[in-house]
Amino acid sequence: MTALNRVPSLMVRAGTASALTIAAVGGSIVAPGFSSEAAAATPATKALKIAASKKGSPYRYGATGPHRFDCSGLTLYSFKKVGKKLPRTAAQQYNKTRHISAQNRKAGDLVFFHSGRNVYHVGIYAGKNKLWHAPKSGDVVRLQKIWTKSVWYGRVK
Repeated sequence: MTALNRVPSLMVRAGTASALTIAAVGGSIVAPGFSSEAAAATPATKALKIAASKKGSPYRYGATGPHRFDCSGLTLYSFKKVGKKLPRTAAQQYNKTRHISAQNRKAGDLVFFHSGRNVYHVGIYAGKNKLWHAPKSGDVVRLQKIWTKSVWYGRVK
């Protein structure tokens, strides 16, 4: 039985005031025996949120934050903040991740853009075929639809 299946009986036992409290906090149920979103967050989903928090930060080649980033600098920075170490470049990061299929990708996995065997760009998968990344000179960190099928996915170990 999932937590959602237990909501009606939980609300009956908790009473109307508690049901209103649950609604006021965005529908999340935080009660003994239930895990909150924060507790369930993985390092990868935390890194994703860190990358998203850098929305609008300018691209700068070679930059690793906290105010400017290149593509691999953004991924390095985001994972470093959650205690995961990545190498500096997109290609090196690809070589240090566990390679996964597109069907098995999850939010927080890395998206590697390639031409043949050459990895040239990286971002953090955000779900719904989108990623957070630092695109190019003159641009800013942003959420964008994945625009090509020439991508590989990697999960930070």
